[in-house]
Amino acid sequence: MWVDVAADPTAPLLVLLHAGGPDHHSLIPLAVRLADRGRVVLPDLRGYGASVCRDPAAHTWARYTDDLIALLDYMDAESAVLIGAGLGSTIALRAAAAYPDRVAGAVLIGVEDIEDDQAKAAEIEFMDAFAERVAAEGIHAGWEPILAQFPPVVGAMVRDAIARSDPASIVAAAAIGRDRSFAAVDELAVITAPVLVFPGTDPRHPTALARQVAGTVTDGRVAPVQISGDLHTAEDLAAALAPAIATFLTSLRGR
Repeated sequence: MWVDVAADPTAPLLVLLHAGGPDHHSLIPLAVRLADRGRVVLPDLRGYGASVCRDPAAHTWARYTDDLIALLDYMDAESAVLIGAGLGSTIALRAAAAYPDRVAGAVLIGVEDIEDDQAKAAEIEFMDAFAERVAAEGIHAGWEPILAQFPPVVGAMVRDAIARSDPASIVAAAAIGRDRSFAAVDELAVITAPVLVFPGTDPRHPTALARQVAGTVTDGRVAPVQISGDLHTAEDLAAALAPAIATFLTSLRGR
């Protein structure tokens, strides 16, 4: 876990939640750009980086949400602003729905698709095939056939994290495909925390979903920047997103 130890201990807590595949290193450039906005914490999510978890049954949305609340408790924080990418964005939404008093705001960097029954069956098949490749041939082999579907920045962050990843944990983490984050976008209507959504641009993070999510939560807005093919590195991502996130964080101060 990366923590900005120089930050004012009374400043708001900002928890950055990485996507599935990368680890917390992928968001360090963004954390550095936001360090003047609060105490920044970057955990390795369950199964990624140093957070080894080889039990498939321990990879559920409820467990991931509980992990986050346990982190807030550990940091002695009543609430936090959650800044999540991909997998992390879903965890942020789950936490905002289940623990409204603990989430002061949420930034979603590429919202993961909320599938119907048919799409969920395809998701399970996709994740099972990924896990089988990783188990048989390694993490590189698991990812390479599918990285072309994503913007270049995603591939760069995934490849950077492989050397720090535990293959058995990556196999186990694929079990999240069998769990359901939300049955429908309408379930997000219970979320009262302000939400900023950066649209994704790939099939697993549909562009149109960003506007749908922002229009469903109580206080949602769509960011003026997409996770596009023009972004190639974690530094590119940070430079593109940080100004809009900083503006959003400023808007929360008066609440």
